[in-house]
Amino acid sequence: MNLLDFGLASIEAQLWQILFLSIRGGAALLAAPMVGGMAVPAPLRILLSIVLGFFVASWVPLAPAPEMLSFAAILAVLHEVALGLALGFVLQLAFAIPLIAAEQISGTMGLAIATSIDPASGAQSGALGTFFGLVLSLLFYATGAHLLWFELLVESYRLLPAGQFAFAGWRAESVGLFFGYGLATAAAIALPVVLVLLLVQVVTGLIARSAPSLNLFALGLPAGVLAGIAALIIALPVMVEQFEGVLEAALDQSALLLEPGPG
Repeated sequence: MNLLDFGLASIEAQLWQILFLSIRGGAALLAAPMVGGMAVPAPLRILLSIVLGFFVASWVPLAPAPEMLSFAAILAVLHEVALGLALGFVLQLAFAIPLIAAEQISGTMGLAIATSIDPASGAQSGALGTFFGLVLSLLFYATGAHLLWFELLVESYRLLPAGQFAFAGWRAESVGLFFGYGLATAAAIALPVVLVLLLVQVVTGLIARSAPSLNLFALGLPAGVLAGIAALIIALPVMVEQFEGVLEAALDQSALLLEPGPG
């Protein structure tokens, strides 16, 4: 344990060290979906980051912080912000994957107009996207993924010490590749339901073609909604497993950001 000396002679250096160590955690909490939304006030997020910086300064062996107001300190602060935002942004991308899948399903079912206000972001979100987001949030806390993510955040101070520049270009590239993985996973989650809805639309089109007197909209919209709900009920266990895979991939990607660079 690192014993902090809060004497008057060194209090300025100690406060600067705690503030410097709280930058990475504050940036990660700002970008992460757990406390980065509008539901958590900004003063509470600042307080959490300062508390995290205090515990890191007390328990993690660290190199001395760069001199305050120096050029090296400015570069170190920018590095800490970039690394913290990367750790939180990976988790934010993981939580956006079910929303993308829900938008694909809702557009095919005809439920794109069924929207509600997302309490986390304050923006309008589809009803199905809100449901998928709640399922993923429950899995995130039920499986203990939030504890693993916080452990990675604290461990990042050991693997990539504050003040040492280690955020190379390959780390940003890995985040971009994870975004591509997210798009492919969202398509895989929505694929079973979209295929069922496509078959329903084909059958509805054939019926409307063979009997032109039938009202296509009065027949196709209820059939699409009912078939979509039935397909969701059947495919939900598989979707839950895919959601768990998304959380595991997000944690693996966060751990990859903390590994030493190639070469």
